[in-house]
Amino acid sequence: MSRCATVSRSLDEPVSGTAATATTWLLLEQPGPWGANALTSSHLDPVLGRALERAAEGTGVRIALIRRPGRHADPGRPAVRHVYAAHTVPGNVWLHAATTFDPRRLLELDFAALGAGDHRRFDTVLGGRPHSGTPLALVCTNGKRDRCCALLGRPLAAELASAGVRGTWEVTHLGGHRFSPTVLVLPYGYAYARAESRAVREVLDGVQEGRVVVEGCRGSSAWERPGQAAELAVRSAVGEYAAGVLSVVRTDGAAPRWEVVVAHADGRHWRVDVAQGASLPPRPESCGVSVLGSPARMDVLAVGELTTAGLAR
Repeated sequence: MSRCATVSRSLDEPVSGTAATATTWLLLEQPGPWGANALTSSHLDPVLGRALERAAEGTGVRIALIRRPGRHADPGRPAVRHVYAAHTVPGNVWLHAATTFDPRRLLELDFAALGAGDHRRFDTVLGGRPHSGTPLALVCTNGKRDRCCALLGRPLAAELASAGVRGTWEVTHLGGHRFSPTVLVLPYGYAYARAESRAVREVLDGVQEGRVVVEGCRGSSAWERPGQAAELAVRSAVGEYAAGVLSVVRTDGAAPRWEVVVAHADGRHWRVDVAQGASLPPRPESCGVSVLGSPARMDVLAVGELTTAGLAR
């Protein structure tokens, strides 16, 4: 069977509205090999991994493991680990960094507060501070979840690192294996599909300039998938690429049809009609699944600016 990423690319499968959802990302450095469920099948203590999964459940926090690009023979227990937390909701976007000798300290965090955008406990427990360096470029490379992530993601991470792109990390799982190589850029939380080194560098340049690159963008993790598609559609329709100025303020309906309201910081609003369709013909959704599927796609049907009367309805 052909690789899932090869088939998806050949069918030109749309990528808008396919990003993983998380209001806050919590990243823990864990060198060495990763298993399919990295929190419990890496060289991180699996008891700790399960406890972190339980602590984050339902809070909006998504936990992932990160490591430096390169070979991943077990280096032994790291003396110190990098930890990052990033909140992606416009109006309160931040990225804080810390180091720890003991990853069990993460269980002392208030995950509900972290998911809501409050970093005070992170700073108190771990000594976190605002990350003053370049944005983070997280490349999914976990071949135990899908071979495309290793075959396509690891070379991309290595190329970025060798080119001196600071902030490059390998990450355990971003979803959407068939869009490999996939990249998440923090702090704003936009994910990208079928990424190439030049494009990633353009995205990072954009972040530093406060600008969102929409080419190849899967959406912002701050929103559910209809909202991701709606926000990107508004950006393209009105030529608005400034970061942090658009928010999904209302989503009415349920699959397969939604009405999404997107608001601008300057007071403008748009209604976006989004429909869920099935990607045809059937294709492998992952290299680890032998059955062909028709993955859901988000199709934007209409974008219209709302008047004051329209907002009142």
